[in-house]
Amino acid sequence: MEETLLMQMIERMSIAATLAFVLSQTTIFRRITYSYVSVMDKVKLSLIFGCIGIVGTYAGIPVDDALANSRVVGVMAAGLLGGPAIGAAAGLIAGGHRYLMFGGFSAFSCALANVLEGLLAGWIKQRYPHSPMSWWMVLLSGIVGEIMQMVIILLTARPFEMAVTLVKHIALPMIVANSIGLMIFMLIIKMTMEVQQQVGAAQSQKVLAIAAQTLSYFRKGLDTASAKAAADIIYANGSYPAVAVTDTERVLAFVGTDAEHHLSRHHQLTLATNKTLQTGNIYIAKSPEEIGCQCPGCLLTSAIVVPLKRGEQIIGTFKLYYVDNKPVNQSDVVFAEGLAHLFSIQLELAEIDRQAKLAANAELKALQAQINPHFLFNTLNTITSLIRTKPDLARSLLIKLSAIFRFTLQKAGRNITIADELTQVSAYLAIEKARYGDKLHIEENIDPSTGEYLIPSLTIQPVIENAVIHGLKPKNDGGTITISIQKTVHDIMIMVADDGVGMDLAAANPLKHPFNDHIGLMNVHERLRGQYGGFYGLTIDSTIGAGTVVTITIPQITANEGEACAQSPDC
Repeated sequence: MEETLLMQMIERMSIAATLAFVLSQTTIFRRITYSYVSVMDKVKLSLIFGCIGIVGTYAGIPVDDALANSRVVGVMAAGLLGGPAIGAAAGLIAGGHRYLMFGGFSAFSCALANVLEGLLAGWIKQRYPHSPMSWWMVLLSGIVGEIMQMVIILLTARPFEMAVTLVKHIALPMIVANSIGLMIFMLIIKMTMEVQQQVGAAQSQKVLAIAAQTLSYFRKGLDTASAKAAADIIYANGSYPAVAVTDTERVLAFVGTDAEHHLSRHHQLTLATNKTLQTGNIYIAKSPEEIGCQCPGCLLTSAIVVPLKRGEQIIGTFKLYYVDNKPVNQSDVVFAEGLAHLFSIQLELAEIDRQAKLAANAELKALQAQINPHFLFNTLNTITSLIRTKPDLARSLLIKLSAIFRFTLQKAGRNITIADELTQVSAYLAIEKARYGDKLHIEENIDPSTGEYLIPSLTIQPVIENAVIHGLKPKNDGGTITISIQKTVHDIMIMVADDGVGMDLAAANPLKHPFNDHIGLMNVHERLRGQYGGFYGLTIDSTIGAGTVVTITIPQITANEGEACAQSPDC
């Protein structure tokens, strides 16, 4: 129930994002930037944020005679922007509406919590009055505010049993979704207010109009469909000769002048696009030579290329093109940066949604790859055949099989040392050696000092299992698997190589387009990227008839460092 509720609340964040854009266009918000807010302005801000809280109530999801809602986003945003008075007033408006209009056993608790959350946010604002508040501080504020609300419900809502049940159901979804929603709300407001200061209300209204139309398309991430929809909307509203969106390898969408040859399968990314992908910075091409299009006779004369990011990872670019030697306008640069920032936030939200779903089944898939019916059936058959002829070996294999089960039950989903992971791998390989006999050879080149570093459990074994099943098993005479673990300057490199049948990566790369038999590699890859970031994960090098090398890259983190990281809000 909690996972479904979390997904529903994350989907409703687009409402908060849209409201943030709308509010950041008003004159009253500009006065907040310069710390000039009259008494009447404070009244207006209290009403505005109180209404945002009310919208969050109406967008709530009924749970146990109460509502899982995003009311706190409007209330705490009021305090973070305007101080304790505005935060408390917005909380009183939103909480009072909740108390009078919806009732329920938690009505008073929720109303009281809203007022106190507004005061908390205002107090935080007073502690950081002169510098823009960092995103992590806003995120932490949201978490503390929502935890406080859960405590208040437990202390004041009656009957107590219903309060406990309610908190069990809504605590995690509301803490996660609303703290992230508050962070996104504040980031969007900050971003668009900066745009307004540079280019004025007219250009910002254009950003808002386009942003409101593209919100729904990027919910599924950056692909051909979302890129095409975004490019069409910008082209229709922005009066640019051409608009394009790329990922890191190809043009996903191109609308306008010379669209045909830029969308050709043989057209490579332009020089300007590659520079933005390499540096992560905006690039302004002022001539056809700086654009670097390889097609003779291209009519594009200048361009603005802005990176699209998901967190810190660059995943593509957004481009505005000009013709007829029209100079690049500074307002267009700000416009492009503003849209790219917004798209990046939307893509990050889509990634949060995807990672939440991936986390729910990644462990299950890993366990299925580790102990599947075929592996268990074949192992038991092998042991059965050895009971009379080689009873000691049969007994040893039973012990190793039980160790594999015990490891799966106790360690799955945790970070363990490489030494512990290799113990599990050894048990698995001992069973496979008993099954395949002389057809399976194992070679190891392992730096002993790497054993103390942490690795997510069930990382190496699925890769080795893939090498056995898909690399060596199809060969009549079997082959060799080589396991190498070495340290680089900052990382650990784990290589699993086989001299098996190999694969055609151009036709089917299991890390880009996984198929049923190779889904284990994708699961390991996504788990590592989700935990450590886009620079880590798996790479595959394979030659048909010669074999495959899978390289696992993880950072050097010891057990003590892992514990310190888990306790730090900055980690």
